[in-house]
Amino acid sequence: MRGLLQHTLDLFEGLSTDAPGSKTPSKPRSRRAKPVAPVVPAAPEGPAAPVADAVPRTSQPEISLADSLAPARFVHPRATRETMLGNARVAYEFTRGQRRTIGFVVGAQGLSVRAPRWVALRDVDAALQEKSAWILRKLAEADQRYARLESARIEWRDGVSFPFLGEPVVVRLDPKHGFKGVGAVLEAGDDPTQPRTLRMALAQNATPEQIRDAAQAWLSKQARRIFIERLDHFAQRLGVRWTKLSLSNASTRWGSASADGGIRLHWRLIHFRMPVIDYVVAHELSHLRVMDHSPRFWETVESVVPDYGVLRKQLKDETMPRWS
Repeated sequence: MRGLLQHTLDLFEGLSTDAPGSKTPSKPRSRRAKPVAPVVPAAPEGPAAPVADAVPRTSQPEISLADSLAPARFVHPRATRETMLGNARVAYEFTRGQRRTIGFVVGAQGLSVRAPRWVALRDVDAALQEKSAWILRKLAEADQRYARLESARIEWRDGVSFPFLGEPVVVRLDPKHGFKGVGAVLEAGDDPTQPRTLRMALAQNATPEQIRDAAQAWLSKQARRIFIERLDHFAQRLGVRWTKLSLSNASTRWGSASADGGIRLHWRLIHFRMPVIDYVVAHELSHLRVMDHSPRFWETVESVVPDYGVLRKQLKDETMPRWS
């Protein structure tokens, strides 16, 4: 099957943006043993076509006793086909199109497979079996990410905490005070080892939605102020000029840049430490010099953020608090 296989992994799978206003919140993938709509079992179709592999062939994963007693089940919400990979039953989304290779994408919802129109189903099945170890590993990693996101879900109430610039802040409802700005003020405590307090001008019986919206308003204001400061700083160092900042709530990217100097940054970057924010800001401003991801682009980023590789990995790996 030389030359026909391709497999990829979503670049922004750590990003969860289920804050209010998001039109398409990421839908959690079905867990084990959940009933699904009927899917078509894998079946032979037509004559076999030569298929090749773009990466070294891998062996079947080892099966533990626990797995043999309780087979894993991975179900994509738009599954149309189903197969057994190792000891796991995988229901996956299958589409055909004008492409040259069989492509695998493991994302938040599960496995998606795309194949050229001329490739027989038996060859798709064979490709899935050849890459079963990689697919099952990525599906298991997606499950682990989902579990981390669920554990980081914020329950909006008095005393809840969330990260601000990499440090936790604790929300306290304080209806007796009217704060300047966006209805809240961040207080520095006497003990530097303890989280700071974010006092909100809300009643003690405020609903979770009211607390969440007030927190988002405050964070968005802080994000705009800090992003503008960092944009000005790195624009001068890179010799570029940005024209407009927009706060984004996108579900797949942290930022973007347009040729006219417009910059979009996700407001929830404000959860991260300043060096991570600086990496994203420098990344987008570097696109005003190089509008692609060529080696010259990464050299431009490195000129102002030498450790961008470490920060890029942190951006991908760190678990974001889940807004609900």
